[in-house]
Amino acid sequence: ATPCKIPVLKQASLFACMTGLRISDILKLDWRDFEVGPDQGYYIRICTEKTETEATLPISQEALELCGEWGTGKVFKGLTRSMTHHPLKQWIAEAGIRKRITFHCFRHSYAVIQISLGTDIYTVSKMLTHKNVTTTQIYADLVNSKKRETANKISLK
Repeated sequence: ATPCKIPVLKQASLFACMTGLRISDILKLDWRDFEVGPDQGYYIRICTEKTETEATLPISQEALELCGEWGTGKVFKGLTRSMTHHPLKQWIAEAGIRKRITFHCFRHSYAVIQISLGTDIYTVSKMLTHKNVTTTQIYADLVNSKKRETANKISLK
């Protein structure tokens, strides 16, 4: 809810939280990468910069709305990698958050939230375009509430 002096930074940050995309992929995201699927939902077709993985990823209507008005060229016009340093820290501080938050933390948040809401690890791995599910398992270890829930599922009473 905290206003950001750079609106495109806020939009891209929230988009990262809702999609798990890396900053490198958000920076190069183009309107041509979007398509409507057979289910009438929106998808992004990307080739990730880090792993060079090709993927077609569904996105929610809410995530799509963060992209702004449909257009041509880059989706997050004016966004630069340098904005993810000092301007991001400033916005986070203005929100009253004292923890060290980087843009990559939004990707971690996406993974942990998905797993804590019950999304299976294989699906989360595919959405994050991890080459190996063992990379995604790191996030599963962070979700202690699920461990507690699992421990309490079996009862002799």
